[in-house]
Amino acid sequence: MRTLVLNAGYEPLAVVSFKRALVLVMNEKATVVECVDEDPVWAAAGTYDRPAVIILTRYVRVPGARRVPVTRRGVLRRDAHRCGYCGKAASTIDHVLPRSRGGKDTWENLVACCLRCNNVKGDRTPQEMMWELRLIPGPPRGSSWTVRGVDKSDPRWEPYLALAA
Repeated sequence: MRTLVLNAGYEPLAVVSFKRALVLVMNEKATVVECVDEDPVWAAAGTYDRPAVIILTRYVRVPGARRVPVTRRGVLRRDAHRCGYCGKAASTIDHVLPRSRGGKDTWENLVACCLRCNNVKGDRTPQEMMWELRLIPGPPRGSSWTVRGVDKSDPRWEPYLALAA
């Protein structure tokens, strides 16, 4: 069970474990905004509401320009695990401009790719292969990318994530 953490301005900051969220609440560093009613936390001192969304009691500024780091997992997630060339299930990533020709590890130069297309393409560009990219690679956008840990969101988080978008 995960918990969405908001700053005092209701901007999503991160997703933490419910245990970490409960510690923040018990230390009066955060208050519970939404909880999971059907699943309380049992402790020696009694029961506590299991937090789904908490808000920090003091303001924490969200940096305006958060850069999403380029990772293999991120590229696959951005492209929905679909090959940028043929559209089949992707398990690898490919440099549009190969690294041997100066291609960098950037959001604009990486696409998800199936093993077959990756092996056939090799050290060539899509233009040399007469291939079309199915999408224009670029940095990902949206609250699920700027808020750390929001890979799979809880339906209770949607109103708060919509504020960040």
